[in-house]
Amino acid sequence: MHISDGVLTTPVWTAGYAASIAIVAFTTRKMRSEDVPKTAIMTSVFFVSSLIHVPIGPTSVHLLLNGLIGMLLGPLAFIAVFLGLILQAILFQHGGITTIGVNTLIMGLPALLVYKIFDLHKIFSFRLNKAVFGVLAGGSAVFFATLLLAAFLITTGDAFMGAAKIAALAHLPVMIVEAIITGVVASFIGKVK
Repeated sequence: MHISDGVLTTPVWTAGYAASIAIVAFTTRKMRSEDVPKTAIMTSVFFVSSLIHVPIGPTSVHLLLNGLIGMLLGPLAFIAVFLGLILQAILFQHGGITTIGVNTLIMGLPALLVYKIFDLHKIFSFRLNKAVFGVLAGGSAVFFATLLLAAFLITTGDAFMGAAKIAALAHLPVMIVEAIITGVVASFIGKVK
């Protein structure tokens, strides 16, 4: 779920960089030294999971795990996504250099939102509440990322309208898989904690 170089107009990708750097600067202030190892591990999980692509038409799909990262890292998830995307763009030309800011917004903003969604499990007390809210977190992260991807593609004009629709449909199975993965991890962490 990356937008490649050359797709977006200069004002859009420039604004994406500005917004991403502002959010990274804000969330970095919340980071403590004991948060660094957990953030590094989740950055590597994000990095590796995004490297396995399944081509579908003019697009390809891969696991994002931004819901899992948001659930586990909270506000620091944005930093993990930003660093993972930089590494992917530089090492494997996955995505693009000019679109790192926009791609970070596409995957990082849903991770921040999912943190708030998963946090609602504290209000409810039923047997599987962590698993249920983990499923909601994983699925909604992909859903919101898909909406943002489509919105950014639409800014380029009608040329990418078809690609935006295909990308949205292609990510439905990813949404289901990530919902299950995040729900299982949330349940497991709830048990071992």
